[in-house]
Amino acid sequence: MSRSAADNAPHVGALPRGPLNTIADVPGVSVGHCTLDAGAVQTGVTVIRPHGGDPFRDKVPAAVSVINGFGKSIGLVQVDELGTLETPIALTNTFGVAAVAQAQIRAAIRANPRIGREWSTLNPLVFECNDGYLNDIQAMAVGSQHFDDAYAAASTEVASGSVGAGRGMSCFDLKGGIGNASRVAEAAGCRYTVGALVLANFGRLPMLTLDGVPLGRMLSERATAGANASATNASARMKPEQGSIIMIVATDAPLDARQLKRLSQRAAAGLARTGSVYGHGSGDIALAFSTAYTVPHEAQFVTLPPLLADERLDPLFRACADSVEQAIVDALWRAAPVTGRDGHRRLSLHDSAPDLSQLLNSAR
Repeated sequence: MSRSAADNAPHVGALPRGPLNTIADVPGVSVGHCTLDAGAVQTGVTVIRPHGGDPFRDKVPAAVSVINGFGKSIGLVQVDELGTLETPIALTNTFGVAAVAQAQIRAAIRANPRIGREWSTLNPLVFECNDGYLNDIQAMAVGSQHFDDAYAAASTEVASGSVGAGRGMSCFDLKGGIGNASRVAEAAGCRYTVGALVLANFGRLPMLTLDGVPLGRMLSERATAGANASATNASARMKPEQGSIIMIVATDAPLDARQLKRLSQRAAAGLARTGSVYGHGSGDIALAFSTAYTVPHEAQFVTLPPLLADERLDPLFRACADSVEQAIVDALWRAAPVTGRDGHRRLSLHDSAPDLSQLLNSAR
C-alpha cells in the first residue's frame, strides 16, 4: 500500500505529524530495505543511516532500553556504556544477525582501513526479530550483500509494511513488518521532530488495540461467532504473547545519551497502548538517537550544543510514545499478505477486516 493510501489510518494523539510521517522527517536520517521474496525465503534487511556521512568518524549520541530481553541483538552493551552509535542501525531476522554484523564491519573497514589497527575495533549494531513462521529461517538466506544493498538503497522515501527486515514478520497474528511515523513537538520554544521506525513481530489478535479501539477482541469475537470458526483462531486465543518488536526513535532535539535513555524508555508507552504486555517470550528493545550533533572519532574534547533541560523533555516523551504507537499502526495498515514456509500465510489487517473503517468508527 502506498504511503498516500495509508494516510487514512487513524492519527494517534494530538501532536502533528511530520511531512513524510516517517523516521526520515528527522533531518539527515535515511532508510534502505533489501527484501528477499522467494518461496520459503521471506525475509530481508533494513538499514537506518543516522546521517549522510561516516558514522564511525562522526558518531551520534544514542541510548538503548531493553524492555524485555528475549532477544539476540548485537552491539547493545557498548551503546549502553559509551552512549554513541558508530555504524548504521541494521534490522534482520534472528539467524541473520552474524552475517549482517560481519557486513557492517567489512563496510566500515573499507571506508576506514585503520579500524582494528591504529584505531579501535568496531561496534556493529544489529537488531533482530524471529520471522520463522513465514520464513525458512534455517536457510540462513541473509548474507553480506543484502546489508550492502539495503545500505545503498537508503533514502528519505521510506517504505513500510512487508519490506526489508519486515518481510516475514507477524503482528497480532496478522501480517506485521516495518512501520514508520513522526511527530512534531515544541519544547523550550523550539520545534523538534521525533520519528520512529518499528520492526513489529509481536502480540496475539485478541490483544490488539488500535487507537484505543479493542479491534482484536472485536475480530476474535466475530470469528468465534461464525459457524466455521477455525481451530487456529481458538489456538491463537490460548497462546501466550511471543515474538518481538524493535523500536528505533530518532530526534533532532539536542539531547545527551542520558536523556536519550529516558526518551527510549517512553517507546514502551506507545507499545503498551497497542495491547502488548511484553510477554515472557517477547524481545522488546528501543533505541533512541539524536542528529543534533556528532562526536568526532579522533576528538580530544567534545563541544556539545546547549542541551534541553530535563524539565523540558515532556513534549518529546509524548511525541515518542505517539510516534511508536503510530508506527505500529502503520506496519499493520500497510503490510501486504505473505505466504511463505510450508504454506504458512499471514493475512493483512485489511484482508481480515474488510470493513475496518466502519468497525473503528462504530466503536468510537
